[in-house]
Amino acid sequence: MKDFRNASPAQRRDIAAEAAGLSEGDLDALGETGGLGIDAADQMVENVVGLIGIPVGVATNFIINGVELLVPMATEEPSVVAAASNAARIARVTGGFHATSTPAVMQAQVQVLDVADPHGARLRVLAAREELMASGDAEDPALVSFGGGLRDISARIVSTHVGDHLVVHLLVDVRDAMGANAVNTMAEALAPRIAELAGGRALLRILTNKADLRLVRAHATFDAAELGGPQVVDDMVAAAALAEADPYRAATHNKGIMNGITAVALATGNDTRAIEAGAHSHAISADGRYTSLSHFEKNADGDLTASMELPMAVGIIGGATRSHPTARAALRLMEVSHAAQVAEIIAATGLAQNVAALRALATEGIQRGHMALHTRRTTTSVTQ
Repeated sequence: MKDFRNASPAQRRDIAAEAAGLSEGDLDALGETGGLGIDAADQMVENVVGLIGIPVGVATNFIINGVELLVPMATEEPSVVAAASNAARIARVTGGFHATSTPAVMQAQVQVLDVADPHGARLRVLAAREELMASGDAEDPALVSFGGGLRDISARIVSTHVGDHLVVHLLVDVRDAMGANAVNTMAEALAPRIAELAGGRALLRILTNKADLRLVRAHATFDAAELGGPQVVDDMVAAAALAEADPYRAATHNKGIMNGITAVALATGNDTRAIEAGAHSHAISADGRYTSLSHFEKNADGDLTASMELPMAVGIIGGATRSHPTARAALRLMEVSHAAQVAEIIAATGLAQNVAALRALATEGIQRGHMALHTRRTTTSVTQ
């Protein structure tokens, strides 16, 4: 966007609002106070004594699924917004990012203890599937009216050091919500009947943040010349290969991805801890190793292809996405109408951040650009 970088924060809000086709005042919540007053904060959490401000930047240059958009990112770390914008600029040459997502199915677990015959109990619970599904949907008629509701029931026997537990999963389509409240309510309501069928005692009745039925996938191609040449592509692929093979590198590699993901999730009022827990659980490979969430390859033309798949439990209704003025403004800026769109934007931003970080590591090193911005920040704070 022309002159966006050199404009003042207020001017940037005006430019962003115009680019997104928003009305005057739609982005006012992104102004000096951050949109959240102390009285509103006191209604959100307990024992409120104050507020903490986090900068909200706007990543530019993004094309996702053929649509140009601006991406709000809430982060205290310098270089994150700039890096994502730069990677998005390079991706534009080949059409930008492409992202898809699966239906918004969240899972709740009901843990049943003291079961004499866990294998038989499992089958008894599954035999009552239709009864349990009808009861679950009856707990949330509003969700059902929007096309969501309980989609299936599964049951597993989990061996622990204190014995075998029957664990029943409720698979719930939560539509445009993150879904924790919906699935937890169903789990608590159905637990007594599940325990009765199993002949045991229900203990835990809560969602799992390993949301592996609610996946988002993103990929993009990056022109080798734009990245810096064939050697840069080879070095980025080699750097990513180390992250796939070595958990010590994978931890930092995935942190770079989360720099982008968490920033957009926080800006839009989504549950960053749930997203991070789901992502890191998904990074456990089939053989039990912690590995990278993304994959880097060189295609037949010598260009870099980057791809990623991970759970993404986000919403645009309920929680801070509706109660926090800044989150509402951020969602308006992205021009989204469904939670799936937010998930896809978040994933593309995480992948862009990952590409930018590996490119820096494969060329000048991570510190040059990062520390230049860090120095600007610390110098400014000292002189104020």
